[in-house]
Amino acid sequence: MLTLKLITEETDRVIAGLEKKHFADARQAIEEVIAVDKKRRQAQTELDQNLSVAKKLAAEIGMLMKQGKREEAEDIKAKVAALKETNKELETLKENSEQELTHLLCQIPNIPYDEVPEGACAEDNWVVKSNLKECVIGKDTVGNWDADPVVESAKLPHWELAKKYNLIDFDLGVKISGAGFPVYRGKGARLQRALIDFFLDEAQKSGYEEIMPPTVVNAASGYGTGQLPDKEGQMYHCQTDDLYLIPTAEVPVTNIYRDVIIEEKDLPIKNCAYTQCFRREAGSYGKDVRGLNRLHEFSKIEIVRIDTPEHSAESHKEMLEHVEGLLQKLELPYRILRLCGGDQSFTSAVCYDFEVYSEAQKRWLEVSSVSNFDTYQANRLKCRVRRVATGKTELCHTLNGSALALPRIVASILENNQTEQGIRVPKVLVPYMGCEFID
Repeated sequence: MLTLKLITEETDRVIAGLEKKHFADARQAIEEVIAVDKKRRQAQTELDQNLSVAKKLAAEIGMLMKQGKREEAEDIKAKVAALKETNKELETLKENSEQELTHLLCQIPNIPYDEVPEGACAEDNWVVKSNLKECVIGKDTVGNWDADPVVESAKLPHWELAKKYNLIDFDLGVKISGAGFPVYRGKGARLQRALIDFFLDEAQKSGYEEIMPPTVVNAASGYGTGQLPDKEGQMYHCQTDDLYLIPTAEVPVTNIYRDVIIEEKDLPIKNCAYTQCFRREAGSYGKDVRGLNRLHEFSKIEIVRIDTPEHSAESHKEMLEHVEGLLQKLELPYRILRLCGGDQSFTSAVCYDFEVYSEAQKRWLEVSSVSNFDTYQANRLKCRVRRVATGKTELCHTLNGSALALPRIVASILENNQTEQGIRVPKVLVPYMGCEFID
């Protein structure tokens, strides 16, 4: 969440940032936070003053008792008792204000960086790069890139290819669990495993430590990374145990550093994790959910970084290059988008999406989001760095990205590699698959 220091010292910038993110009633929300904080601080000030007075009066009582002035001492005792009652009220006021303040701050999203373009929805995002030879860059210019499109006159969509080659059984998934829970079999299951191993191996080569975290988390973990309370309705909840199935490995991995002070010399921290991910995807209907396009359960490799504020932009750049390298090695047609303010997530300060092209569906499919959260998550997590030079602590920056999410990568591989011999396996996956074609 946003820090009170930022809100009170740079109020106009915060309001402008929230308006850029199309957050409703931004000024009213911030003014309410400032008002509640003022009430909290006034209560604290009065409480401190009363405690100081009470301490002096207690000392005075002792002196009067020694002097035998019992009646005067009793009068002062009555004043101290009255102060204690007042202090109880002030303590209650302060605690209630703190709870109200936390509640209000949790409802306010992160503010975007200056580089984030204006815009209200996905149509306003900026394409910043593509490996297609002809691709609209930004909003109105065409960029000519060296790489040729990998698309080779794909004909069938992936759900038909999955059936043709007996790779994925969507109907069996409905029987076992419901829509959005596919069953992978044969070379379909093998392709999943090949991609998982490939992505983890590439992450290890790039210096990421592999983590195998739980796939259920407590509410504190959901709160720490911002899934709660913002996305509570999209998470599967085990009510008896009050645990949540993770929507992404970002949640358990980032929470490793909750309530932790990290030494500056140990940053940046680089972690990766393969997990199953679970999303209710409530309200998702229509053609965009067909096949592997939108699932309730899927496999994903996540990369997470914890870094110093001054180095996080460089970390973000390296993460973007890592994800782009994966798509290049898979020989897939892709583009990179810088998300506009209105299309960014609740917690991100800047986010880039990677999309692969589906020739059969004639549309782009998102396969990764790589975000810098600035101090927003770290403030919730109480994740701090201790500086070498001063010994003082300050909030870290947190970053994460998909590297990569499997369903739409599988869809793109199947659709963009159709040949008369079968589905051509990208060269980098041949050692993992043990074959050059899926037939």
